[in-house]
Amino acid sequence: MKLRNSYSFFLKSTALLFSGVVLLPLSSCKSVANTDQKVQIWMTKGDESVKLQQQNALTFANTSNNFQNIEIDDTQKFQYIDGFGYTLTGGSVEVINRLSPSKRKALLNELFGNDKKSISISYLRLSIGASDLDGEVFSYNDVPEGQTDPSLSKFSLARDKDLISMLKEILAINPKIKIIAAPWSPPVWMKDNGKSIGGSLKTEYYDVYAKYFVKYIQGMQKEGITIDAVTPQNEPLHPGNNPSLLMVSDQQKDFIKQSLGPIFKSNNIKTKIVVYDHNCNKPEYAINILNDSEANQYIDGSAFHLYEGDISALSTVHDAHPDKNLYFTEQWTGSKGIFSEDLNWHTRNVVIGSMRNWSKIALEWNLANDTQYKPHTPGGCTECQGAITVLDSENFTRNVAYYIIAHASKFVPANSQRIASTQTENLATVAFKTPEGKTVLIVQNNNKSDESFNIKYNQKTAPVTITGSSVATYIF
Repeated sequence: MKLRNSYSFFLKSTALLFSGVVLLPLSSCKSVANTDQKVQIWMTKGDESVKLQQQNALTFANTSNNFQNIEIDDTQKFQYIDGFGYTLTGGSVEVINRLSPSKRKALLNELFGNDKKSISISYLRLSIGASDLDGEVFSYNDVPEGQTDPSLSKFSLARDKDLISMLKEILAINPKIKIIAAPWSPPVWMKDNGKSIGGSLKTEYYDVYAKYFVKYIQGMQKEGITIDAVTPQNEPLHPGNNPSLLMVSDQQKDFIKQSLGPIFKSNNIKTKIVVYDHNCNKPEYAINILNDSEANQYIDGSAFHLYEGDISALSTVHDAHPDKNLYFTEQWTGSKGIFSEDLNWHTRNVVIGSMRNWSKIALEWNLANDTQYKPHTPGGCTECQGAITVLDSENFTRNVAYYIIAHASKFVPANSQRIASTQTENLATVAFKTPEGKTVLIVQNNNKSDESFNIKYNQKTAPVTITGSSVATYIF
């Protein structure tokens, strides 16, 4: 996790007040011809009075009014979507396991199920070894100080046995869920400083570290867990976290083309390699690697966070390499955040923004923690708020990140395709066509005041008024 300036960055982004959506009565518009097509509406208000609640349906009609139009054009098609979700940290597993068996089962079904009560998370991120939101630092190949193990004879996934067990339960609920994984640090004996914080990967261990990835992927596969993609390093330009690693662009490029790519190929590893996995202020990091023809052949795409920079950086990389995929893999909500501000900023940037800039996924950060924002490593994030806070064995709360993701994950399943939707100065939008043929429109009102508009589709319109700083998902 990147800690510096994150919260202030959120506050600078936009000033948002209480929010909500209300339906404009059709009697206030001149209706020429009604249709039977209904528009379902799900809403979340920034004042927390309404959270992901279904509203009265709209009906499309031929209407005459002065409203601005949000036009949806399903003849313009863009990227296919892999999913929406969170990082399942070791800490998340630890606190969810504190729930009683019945509460724990109910929570996992609510998060990953596919019924009306579920939010249908379709994508997860894992740490390879410990992240900073594990209770302690570890890798899968730790040895006593001063020793090395280049044969990886002591490699073991045992430290993640509880995470693996939970993943099996999740896969039983949603067998199609996809997973991307990233290391926060290699084993310290592979690093030039011999520490969990900072340092760089020694070049003599490039091949060994590539084989470490292979062992991880194969070990998870033996447990029935398919790793769809990996990034070589979480936040490679943030070596101050615990654990962490400094891996500049040229180092990552060399590691991929000299070791990771060829060793994946020789071991018939189909897991995708995704570069960078850091902030939007450095799109040149990914472009530099993708410009190298030797490295390029092994790379599926690049991944981004948004603690610095602008979400349009994803389109910068897409324009430079349109054949490569984009992934938005992390954004945190903090203990000092304000629900309305976080709901609206994240929906506008992480969900709508990443999708409109070619991302295949949108992930918030940590899935769950306790009331003290633990577990975390010494020096790890002390203010990261999970989507879920576990209070005790029988109770948990749903936090703002839960609703940010749910407005997409519940309605936009994997293999949906983004389609064209217009925006206005205050209304951020993104639209999708699902595999079942449904159209889904997500709208966020950036204005403090009400915004009236028509959802316009196939020459029919549905008039609606959305109050300040609210988020709504429309399905038809």
